[in-house]
Amino acid sequence: MQIDVWSDYVCPFCYLQEPVVERIEREFAGQVQVRWRAYELRPEPEPTLDPAGDYLRDVWASAVYPMAAKRAMKLQLPPVQPRSRKAFEATEYARDRGKADAMRHAIFAAFFEHGRDISDVGVLGEIAESLDIHPAGLIRALEANVYTGRVVGDENEAAELGLSGVPAMVLTPYTSGERRLLISGAQPYETVRELVERAL
Repeated sequence: MQIDVWSDYVCPFCYLQEPVVERIEREFAGQVQVRWRAYELRPEPEPTLDPAGDYLRDVWASAVYPMAAKRAMKLQLPPVQPRSRKAFEATEYARDRGKADAMRHAIFAAFFEHGRDISDVGVLGEIAESLDIHPAGLIRALEANVYTGRVVGDENEAAELGLSGVPAMVLTPYTSGERRLLISGAQPYETVRELVERAL
């Protein structure tokens, strides 16, 4: 079964869902194939959220911090609210080098644990270097928009599926053609596991 996970690097619930997805991938090894996909919540020219505004502070206090505590993860409200297009392009660059999962996790951690600006190509280059990915090559690819098409392709597919928020897991059993199951939001492991078993 194919599991496509649409997410955004500026969405804390997407980072909180990462260990759930990874656990599913390990438990159902050989039965599921997981691919993380790009979904920009606030693409150009839509304005980004105010990192010091009441909306984000309220959401983090009421939902993000409690869920992070329950999942034994340490997140902090970042001091910046960057756009995520270049971070997704960096992940595609890493995918071609067999390191997409490591890059995804490192970008999430850089933003939600260290408050780094993941729209900055220099920051993305430093993250790449920490993973033994040549930073200069990555920066050249980002500046030339080499991977923009893949990111836009993911987002177009999300629109065709009618997705309106993230995280969103789309389960597609190989034996059932176009029949899909959608899991919306940062669901607990037990819920996801039950739905994956049902779909399989």
